[in-house]
Amino acid sequence: MNQEWILCQEQQRVRILTLNRPEVRNALSNDCLEQLVQQLELADADNDTSAIVITGSQRCFAAGADLKELQQQNVATAMTDRRPQLWQRLNNISKPLIAAVNGYALGAGCELALACDLVICGENARFGLPEITLGLMPGAGGTQRLIRSVGKALAYQMVLTGEAIDAHRALEAGLVSEVCTDALTLERAVQIAQRISEFSPLALRAAKAALKTAQETSLSQGLLAERQHFVTLAGTTDRQEGITAFLEKRKPTFKGF
Repeated sequence: MNQEWILCQEQQRVRILTLNRPEVRNALSNDCLEQLVQQLELADADNDTSAIVITGSQRCFAAGADLKELQQQNVATAMTDRRPQLWQRLNNISKPLIAAVNGYALGAGCELALACDLVICGENARFGLPEITLGLMPGAGGTQRLIRSVGKALAYQMVLTGEAIDAHRALEAGLVSEVCTDALTLERAVQIAQRISEFSPLALRAAKAALKTAQETSLSQGLLAERQHFVTLAGTTDRQEGITAFLEKRKPTFKGF
């Protein structure tokens, strides 16, 4: 893997990861996905990084998986494919992930956006899972995350017809958090990430974990997990600092312990 398919940039406490395969519209090959996951894990382990933004180009976030790889696949190789482990590692990232989407987010590109915690997109963004048109189906969480994001009616329509939706439909459905001018998409995503980075990393990690539990389990399990995280934070210096700073009418200084 000599190609640099993921470009990295730092802005204060925000790590920006840019997909860089323009010749194939940022298609997520196995090696490209592995590079992305490796960079995400490095950012997750870096105490100087509080939030992560994933983006593509102005014209395309990611157009899907690498079809040449899929063309070579059979049942045996599909069963031993490393992609499920890579997606699971991505799902294990504990810091806030923000997708900044311009242009097409299709197939694996849409699944990548769905795997992020927030999605900020430009007005030119298009989200879709067109696998059905190729005799395939989504295989990296598309059916599961989409229906949890947009509900039954739209999820079935998108998956079974392969038709994409535009940015404003995605906003109405709850797939994205904000729609902005195309030229400002990344800037807005970084702005949100920088606001997030002002807060306690312990509280951010706990809040994200509780929200993920809410998506994946029952209400009773979610409430139990939420309370456990809440109690754990009670023993942190950051919690004491946050409350004290508020009462003293000053900005808190969080240190991550």
